[in-house]
Amino acid sequence: MIKVKICGIQKLADAQVAAEAGADFIGLVFVPGRPRRLDNSAAGDLVSRLKASDGAIPQVVGLFADQPVESVNQAIQNCGLDLVQLCGSESVDYCRRVRGRVIKVLHVADSPSEDTAVADLLDPIQAYRGAGHLVTLDRLVEGVPGGTGQSFNWSVAAALVRRGQSFLLAGGLTPDNVGQAVQEVRPWGVDVSSGVETSGVKDASKIRAFIRNARQSVAGE
Repeated sequence: MIKVKICGIQKLADAQVAAEAGADFIGLVFVPGRPRRLDNSAAGDLVSRLKASDGAIPQVVGLFADQPVESVNQAIQNCGLDLVQLCGSESVDYCRRVRGRVIKVLHVADSPSEDTAVADLLDPIQAYRGAGHLVTLDRLVEGVPGGTGQSFNWSVAAALVRRGQSFLLAGGLTPDNVGQAVQEVRPWGVDVSSGVETSGVKDASKIRAFIRNARQSVAGE
């Protein structure tokens, strides 16, 4: 079954909607200056209340970008994070010093050809996956460490899957297009934030529709 991550959660109620709808992961933003950022106190309170809820609980992912590894490790401990998602230029060595499971975001740049884009991504994907980390592919937007809400060429992602690579697909996904994305790419998982919002606020109906449409696209296969 395809994995689903609902990112940019700020409220317990939204986390609970994602949990009830069957999300595998929820994401909390710790990157300074980014929309939807939570401080350690608010994040820790949300996580503890979520994990005290009834029913299945998604794994909680904290998002960071080029922050001191000591700060990342402190947030893992203080906030009860299950994984961290690193959205900057963090190296494999940096990831090794994180005291928890890692999802490394690799940003996909515009490229003159699909073959060039695939070649540029193969080595980094294999390096991080070979070190035991998960990988997310998101669109490169200069100066923005993830969460751009913009898609990249899905044919590049599909070509990487055909070469045996596994990753979460992010960037520009919505309830309306996630089924097509899953059908075309066949990723291990999908990741959404702004695509399940209305006027910048998480929308419960969109969260439910996103998860339902992602899963229905591969139902029965």
